[in-house]
Formats: sequence, structure tokens, C-alpha cells
Amino acid sequence: MSNQKVDLTRVKPYGDTLNDGMVQLSFTLPIPSGEEAQEAARRLALKMGIEEPSVVYSEDLGVGYTMFVVYGKCQHTVDYLNIEVPKVDVEVMDKYGVEGFIKENVKRDIVIVGACTGTDAHTVGIDAIMNMKGYDGHYGLERYKGIETHNLGSQVPNEDLVERAIELEADAIIVSQVVTQKDIHIPNLTQLVEILEAEGIRDRVVLVCGGPRIGHELAKELGYDAGFGRGTYAEHVASFIVKEMVDRKLV
Repeated sequence: MSNQKVDLTRVKPYGDTLNDGMVQLSFTLPIPSGEEAQEAARRLALKMGIEEPSVVYSEDLGVGYTMFVVYGKCQHTVDYLNIEVPKVDVEVMDKYGVEGFIKENVKRDIVIVGACTGTDAHTVGIDAIMNMKGYDGHYGLERYKGIETHNLGSQVPNEDLVERAIELEADAIIVSQVVTQKDIHIPNLTQLVEILEAEGIRDRVVLVCGGPRIGHELAKELGYDAGFGRGTYAEHVASFIVKEMVDRKLV
């Protein structure tokens, strides 16, 4: 790698040498495999703005579809220093910090209900946050003193989640959405907010959503208090919930 100083106002891809712009991309076209298909992929990469594109690999997927891997040079740059990404603004406490905060500021157990809603059958996200063993060495909320958790699992209708939250007098609701094809998560997340508002309890709960394609900005737009994406652990969610409860005087 070159010792040349990186200009963070003009960042571009790096392959063999700094600023050479080398990129690798893959895509599938609905055409049969062959030399014509490879040329089609090369021309498409040119139209994408990739210079000197080279189809280095292609695979016949059958029924008239072919997958391609293309190398080429990207000439565009991005100003890294002017990028601002909306994020959850909270000081993250560890498990013991959260427990101490609850004991000192809430002075009672808090109730958190979580689920994968709609048709989503993937519980890996909600389990990583809520289940006792957690994920990657980070304990889940079930292990936290002062937190009573109820993980309802997968494919939970929004109506059932709200009904259960009312029954348990939940302080917070956590929704995980992993299945996001054709943006199906957006109407599903929106419906939950609408049901909470119709029941008159939206302002009485901390509402959090998370998933691989969910960020804080999208969550806020949909009416949630916070959104958490990849790299989130239980302590991130717990820190936000307990501080939000105190800030909004929900204790």
C-alpha cells in the first residue's frame, strides 16, 4: 500500500494502489450464458460509469439467466468529511451500567416486549438482543437485573404484539425486521405505529425497531423512537430505552 496521504474530501476505491479506483461488482442478467452475454455485461458496466470493465467470471444459472463478476475502474470520488449519518444519540452503558441506572433512576423493573412481526420468521436479530446468552459475547436483556423481557418470537401479527404489550403494561416494544424484500418491512412497521396510536398508548411506550436494512433515520421517519442496524448489541438498545424512559418521565 502506498504511503501517500489520503485526501478524505476525494475518497475513491482502492485495489492495488491508492486511488486506482478498482472495483469488483457482481450481478445477474436474464440472458443465456455465452460470449454475447459477457459482452452485454461489459457494456452494462460501461453505462454504470465503470472504466475498462472486464468480465472475469460468469456462471450459467439455468433457464436463461447468467451471473457475472466484473472488474473495472471507478472514476468517482466522495467527500467523506461532509458525510453525516443520523445515529442514536445516547451514551452506551455496559450491562452493569444499565442495571445501576435502572436501580437509581427507575426504581422498579421495566417491562420490554419484543417480536419479529408480520410474515418475518427470522428470530436471529430479536434473539441476539433479548435472549439470555445474547450474541458475540454480549449478554441479552433476559440476563439484565431490573428488566423483565417477553420475546414473542416470529411471525407475530402487529395486533397481537400490541395486545400483549397492553396486557403486560410494557414500558418498551422492540421489533425486529429481517425480511425486507420489496420493502415489505416499511408498511409492516408503519402499521404497528398506527395501531399503537389508535389504542392511545404510543406516547406511553418506548418504541424501537432494528434489522439489517433499518437505520435511525428510517425509524424516526416511520414514527419510532430509535432504529438500530448491524453491529447492535443488547447494551445499545437497553441504554437507549432506560434513558428515554427517564427523559420522557415514563418511570
